[in-house]
Amino acid sequence: MKEFLTQTIHLHLAFRVLLAGICGMIIGLERKNRSKEAGIRTHFVVACGAALMMVVSKYAFFDVIGQGAYGGVEVRLDPSRVASTIASGIGFLGAGMIFVHRNTITGLTTAAGIWATSGVGMAIGAGMYGLGIFATVLILGAQIFLHLNFKWMAVPRSKIMVIKDVDREHYQKYIMDKFAQMGISVRGVSVDREAETNLRKYTFNIEIPAGVMEDDILSEIEYNVSLKSGM
Repeated sequence: MKEFLTQTIHLHLAFRVLLAGICGMIIGLERKNRSKEAGIRTHFVVACGAALMMVVSKYAFFDVIGQGAYGGVEVRLDPSRVASTIASGIGFLGAGMIFVHRNTITGLTTAAGIWATSGVGMAIGAGMYGLGIFATVLILGAQIFLHLNFKWMAVPRSKIMVIKDVDREHYQKYIMDKFAQMGISVRGVSVDREAETNLRKYTFNIEIPAGVMEDDILSEIEYNVSLKSGM
């Protein structure tokens, strides 16, 4: 009878790990569909691992609790100690998914999703099924909803525009008027003049509204121009 109860308990705990993995797969499926660095397998493993460590943290030390386990010495355990290291440990995994290239950061949302997925695994591993499933739906819904292109969520894009070989007088006022007509904000301007040719190079730090395409700006400029991401 005791062995049967032990096996039943173990099956119940194994179900927690499995359920956590399924929730992780659901979150990872959305990331996979967007061709992100971490997909279904990564989220599945993270959720399973977090649930497993939570189960071990809570239930693996019952045989040493109480009197007489170690020569009559009373043993007291902190069941949250193992679980508390999960969040910090997952942070190292998430850090490996964040890349910075030419002032552009990628992978930050995926790293945060991995961290949140570990929380889902911890909740289900602790037996809080409703909370874990709710968090899964919430994370998935946020990922899908916030990727939709709502105008009220759009933010201006910071760019640095460099215009070279300008020989036109009063060009700065001319291009500033063009920017104003397109709703582009200018945060800073610098001008360099070549002594030999008297040609000028203008560097504009601008903010482009969400509704303005970069091609529309370039079509208004007749000189050698380049655009790059701003800080």
